[in-house]
Amino acid sequence: MATLEIRRIEENSDLSLQLYENRIQAGFPSPAQGTFSDTIDLNHELINNPVATFCARVIGDSMVDSGIMEGDMLIIDRSIEPHDGDIAVCFFDGDFTVKRVMIQNDEVLLAPANRKYPVIKVPKESNFIIWGVVSHLIKKLNR
Repeated sequence: MATLEIRRIEENSDLSLQLYENRIQAGFPSPAQGTFSDTIDLNHELINNPVATFCARVIGDSMVDSGIMEGDMLIIDRSIEPHDGDIAVCFFDGDFTVKRVMIQNDEVLLAPANRKYPVIKVPKESNFIIWGVVSHLIKKLNR
């Protein structure tokens, strides 16, 4: 399993950017002119509980079919109660991994999002915890 480079979010950091007032069309372009009239703080938008929130950079390709690629940044909230189907960072027998958590009939399965990799059944006797739920994904789109 790949390891993750995990970093804590700074509690009182400010990351304000200009906010474009109109929404951006993903379909047919709109002729309307928008203005930059306000700012948005990404910390406020992306982080609900700074004390329990961490970032980690993805290594590996086991989650590519969920849009999570190597080099992407995960925002992980340890205060979110994990549910069946959540994408989570798990500590499993000495390693961190990101997978979709499947909870079925008292069993935990770690499901990759890449057909190259098998679903992992977590044995009851293993050293396993769901370390945190992935709340957001930050991707770099340009070269």
